[in-house]
Amino acid sequence: MAAETITIMWLVILAVLLGIEIATLGLTTIWFAGGALIAFLVSLTGAPLWSQIAVFIAVSVLLLIFTRPIALKYMEKGASKTNVDSIPGQTGIVTHTIDNLKAEGQVMIQGMDWSARSKEGTVIEEGKVVKVAAVEGVKLIVEEEM
Repeated sequence: MAAETITIMWLVILAVLLGIEIATLGLTTIWFAGGALIAFLVSLTGAPLWSQIAVFIAVSVLLLIFTRPIALKYMEKGASKTNVDSIPGQTGIVTHTIDNLKAEGQVMIQGMDWSARSKEGTVIEEGKVVKVAAVEGVKLIVEEEM
């Protein structure tokens, strides 16, 4: 293959990978686009194809290993928990006595009634303040607030 053809091939690969990244916005191909960019620059020096491919693979893997965790942390920084994910850790009031043996109990959190079970298996009387330890299905697993 002619050197110019290989150089153009790297530009096409770079454009396709960037196009996929823009379309998905999920950090799926950006690492490989970086590898294609460096391979393109190496192709401009006239290096053999095998070395361009090796550089592409090496740079892509290094970018993936070293920058992906940082990028994911940065992307998740602004994310806030919503709906059921925001319930654990909140406090509520027992509206119907919680008794695991009778499979009874309700807790009100944020103005909504939820079926509830005691984390330790103890009976928690109506009117007590509880903290949500977990959510299992549609039931809250709660413990009495001290």
